Amino acid sequence: MLDHIFLTVSDLARSIAFYEAVLPKVGITIRHDYDAPLNLPDHPDLKGFGAEGRIFFWLRQGEPSPTALHVGFIAHSQAEVHAAHQAALKVGATEIHPPGPQLHYDPRYYAAQVRDPDGYSLEFVYKSWQHAIV
Repeated sequence: MLDHIFLTVSDLARSIAFYEAVLPKVGITIRHDYDAPLNLPDHPDLKGFGAEGRIFFWLRQGEPSPTALHVGFIAHSQAEVHAAHQAALKVGATEIHPPGPQLHYDPRYYAAQVRDPDGYSLEFVYKSWQHAIV
């Protein structure tokens, strides 16, 4: 299980605006800025996003490497997949695939995939079997 991930972006302000518009659609609503302390000069300033009291998705300024990373965000319904996909397209994402079943994985795997402004592959994923009430 992951605790956090850093995504290196070319334009921090642009990426903050992009993710502020998109991530709330899948329940990621917390924003936090971490300014590196002066005694850690090699640590970057970070702009974070999270949910349920945790910050786990961080942006940092630098040279992007979009082929090095794919991020799949949990959606809690097919409607959330659609909302995140639409929000991403409205703020500059390019579409990889529209919302729909991803039959090559599982007929219950419902997702949409886009590229963010730096070209990173983002997927909004609803897996119905992982949301079943037990």
